[in-house]
Amino acid sequence: MLAPASVSDYRELARRQLPSMMFDYVDGGAFEEATLSANRHDLQRLSLKQKVLRDVSALDTSTTLFGQKLSMPVMLAPIGFAGMMARRAEAQAARAAEKAGIPFTLSTVGICPIEEVRQATTKPFWFQLYMMKDRGVVREILSRAAAANCGALVFTVDLPVLGTRSRDIRNGMGGNLSSASKAKLAWRFASRPRWIYDVGVMGRPLTFGNLSGVVQGASSLGALLAWTTTALDPSVTWKDLEWVRSLWKGPLIIKGVLDEDDAREAVAAGADGIVVSNHGGRQLDAAVSSISALPRIADAVGSKTTVLMDGGIRSGQDVTRALALGAKGCMVGRAWVYGVAAKGEAGVTAVLETIKRELRTSMALIGKTRVEDIDASVLQG
Repeated sequence: MLAPASVSDYRELARRQLPSMMFDYVDGGAFEEATLSANRHDLQRLSLKQKVLRDVSALDTSTTLFGQKLSMPVMLAPIGFAGMMARRAEAQAARAAEKAGIPFTLSTVGICPIEEVRQATTKPFWFQLYMMKDRGVVREILSRAAAANCGALVFTVDLPVLGTRSRDIRNGMGGNLSSASKAKLAWRFASRPRWIYDVGVMGRPLTFGNLSGVVQGASSLGALLAWTTTALDPSVTWKDLEWVRSLWKGPLIIKGVLDEDDAREAVAAGADGIVVSNHGGRQLDAAVSSISALPRIADAVGSKTTVLMDGGIRSGQDVTRALALGAKGCMVGRAWVYGVAAKGEAGVTAVLETIKRELRTSMALIGKTRVEDIDASVLQG
């Protein structure tokens, strides 16, 4: 393979590096993966209006979100189990994000704990929260995030239950395996000796770092996934958001909103930001694509809160499309995991450099020199 030139290239490299069940966990979606596909399809069908003979000699991709200056309107999305894709992947990605001048978001169910990511970085990173039944655990995690000076809290609200992810089920994740299936699975892992050494040996401990002492005896990915099905709280309501708001004094961002009324509820409950997201197509497979929901939510609450988008972003051109429809920034998830799985921290750095380069190119060709000037006028038809 020639030198990687796009996120798709890094996806292919990650597929070659990871055991198949690990790659499927990152790459797959819920049920028939219709929403997963729609996230990409609906972005790609948006045409940008090419403009010529504009002075685009000085391009500025920077922006400011939640009081933080970013080199571009991009954040690394929270990815559960990311540390299973490369050795201490969350710490590697956080360093790459800091060098790129954008935020990294650590998942509640990341392999690296808050304190490890804090030691790996010099600037504030973001933290993502899942609401668990044990509110004492939630309170303690929020206290640790505050002590680590996390720059924002991303509260994911679209996971009252774990979505039905067919690839994971076929791979036996979280379920009982027959002896034949176990042997087949062992062979798949054995075919990736680099991963076994990098992650399985040198990447230990492979546990939920933020939940040390909470997940007892969970020494496999399947066991960790099974634990989440019992620990997550399906009874969460807007009252719980108000409780979180009372505990967290920094910026509070609600992730997983696709409905305008829900967006208004989030603002009323004190959200400083909203991420229009369908969890990367990993929850409700009949849900609309994130980009198709974005304009309605931006119109409803964009003047009252900061609207971000997540779902299907693979390039700087995709970022341009999202900005045109009302987003102030985009979270990228799978893209950075492909990078870290392929080439570690250097892979994440390369992915971010690629996205930024593509954003600059797109801006030049639509005749916009600042990201703040990108709006619906840049869309064709």
